[in-house]
Amino acid sequence: MHCPFCQHEDTRVIDSRLTEDGSSVRRRRECPQCGERFNTYETAELKLPTVVKSGDRREVFDERKLRVSFERALQKRPVPTPDVDSSVRAIVNDLRKNSEREVPSRQVGELVMRELKKLDQVAYVRFASVYRKFEDVQAFREEIEKLERDLPELDGLQLPLLDESKRGGK
Repeated sequence: MHCPFCQHEDTRVIDSRLTEDGSSVRRRRECPQCGERFNTYETAELKLPTVVKSGDRREVFDERKLRVSFERALQKRPVPTPDVDSSVRAIVNDLRKNSEREVPSRQVGELVMRELKKLDQVAYVRFASVYRKFEDVQAFREEIEKLERDLPELDGLQLPLLDESKRGGK
């Protein structure tokens, strides 16, 4: 590997370790020319399916777009970055395991909603409102009520979606 500092043609590996999640190898390298040290990461290159968009348009799966979707939904929400990373990895792993060459964008959206539901209810509703194209307040209300029915196990782990005093003590 070329040195990123002096462009010397060869560097040597001085340490190799698995990353925390075991999905890649971190290599510590040193340049014999300039003495600088740097890290490289080695991962298995696995082909992800092509995403079939509306109108049968096809697009290469882009993990950055997936991450941007999470960031938009989670904007100003108290969700730690490692939790977001874990959710993105879970979706990528699901898509790899799928073994299909193509996957509908709708399926990717459902996977995002599944992960957001675990991370933060407000972010879930934000994403769902755009993804499912809510037309009115009633659609929001129905989704919130469905979410509250479906997630009794998360009670107390996340902030409530609605202020209890404004809901008539429900």
